[in-house]
Amino acid sequence: MARLHLVTDDLALAQQLATPLTQAGYQLTQSTTLHEPFRADLVVYGPSHFGEQDYREYRQHPLAHQADWLLVSDGTPNPWLDKLMRRGVAYHFRKPLDLDHLQQVLAEFRDELAEQSSSCAQAPLRSNLDQYGLLLGSSEVMRRLYRLIRRVSRTDANVLLVGESGSGKELAARTIHQQSQRAAEPFVAVNCAALSAELVESELFGHVKGAFTGALKDHSGFFERGAAGTLFLDEITEMPLELQSKLLRVLETGEFRRVGSDKVQYTKVRIIAATNRSPDEAIDGGFLREDLYFRLAHFPIQLPPLRQRDDDIVELARHFLAYRNVETGTDKAFTQGAIDAIAQYSWPGNVRQLKHCIERAHILAVNEIGLGELPDLTEKPLATEDIAPGTTLRDAERSLILATLEACQQNKTQAAQQLGVSVKTLYNKLEKYREGEEEWQ
Repeated sequence: MARLHLVTDDLALAQQLATPLTQAGYQLTQSTTLHEPFRADLVVYGPSHFGEQDYREYRQHPLAHQADWLLVSDGTPNPWLDKLMRRGVAYHFRKPLDLDHLQQVLAEFRDELAEQSSSCAQAPLRSNLDQYGLLLGSSEVMRRLYRLIRRVSRTDANVLLVGESGSGKELAARTIHQQSQRAAEPFVAVNCAALSAELVESELFGHVKGAFTGALKDHSGFFERGAAGTLFLDEITEMPLELQSKLLRVLETGEFRRVGSDKVQYTKVRIIAATNRSPDEAIDGGFLREDLYFRLAHFPIQLPPLRQRDDDIVELARHFLAYRNVETGTDKAFTQGAIDAIAQYSWPGNVRQLKHCIERAHILAVNEIGLGELPDLTEKPLATEDIAPGTTLRDAERSLILATLEACQQNKTQAAQQLGVSVKTLYNKLEKYREGEEEWQ
């Protein structure tokens, strides 16, 4: 049953509304001010006098954007009432009240809420999202991203993708490749942060047999393997600066040599680079050469974080659940509480975190996915001060790493520096956590 809450300190109004609100088919509660905690789907708000304080209390109320609100006033012109209406309040009833009309409106809201509740309880078996290449989303920011990708895909311009971890930079890079005239050529993805500093030059350009200890045979690098296709350099700001200078020369001349070889080779590969750092901050901080930036960023593209994608958040959750339902032959569904929690969560790990969260919840759920199957949305990571005696070293390490990442807003390089480990070590540990196979060493 939908919940209706009446807020008024006007005793006469409360008595007048008692019968119509009781008969409207809601679970009815009442308070005299907004300070008293309550939960509701619909709020009837009718203080004896509207003023600035009432307006501010409404704006600060946790249900301001989660419930529908109906105003009741004495009809006196009031700028604060006008401001409330401009902030999305649905109805303003003026005294003397037309109770028949009020009951009709209440019935309409009740039916709409019942329809929404029913739709949320239905198991998602299809997706409602637009798709462009490998990217999903119907929000305006995503449609703008599609337009940018469509334009640059027709060219051979180098592209720099800037976005938070998990926002889909590699999917965007693969989409650019697939929509380009190079689609039939190789797409080679390289995580610069995960490469050993000692071997990164060999991995990029290759080496000849005997070039260094352990070089037992000739090895082709990523530039050779990319041929006339696309080379995706992820986390480009984690590449050592001395190697960035060599990469710059390749971009300027198209020439490179294998480690230990004097033979000049030529590349026609297209470069798409990506970073989760602000380019300006990366340059100022000494993580990215400015001249390399200008070579890479012929066409810079900013990928939006999930929290800025409006209704895409819930629709992506339904999309991932629909695929799991179809794959497993199940009909699991979200509760309304789960939908609300998903919509309100900040998703610091973006789409990747959402996808993993839904897949885990699908495994845990029997029929419905509620808050119990979404612990990451309701429980904060264990803070370091909460690590009690008896906590295993493995759990303590995991807690410390996740807390540091959260404090650094998921900036892995900054977190690695604070933790005193290499970025590669941090990536390796996070990969183990994602796989559920972390081991203390």
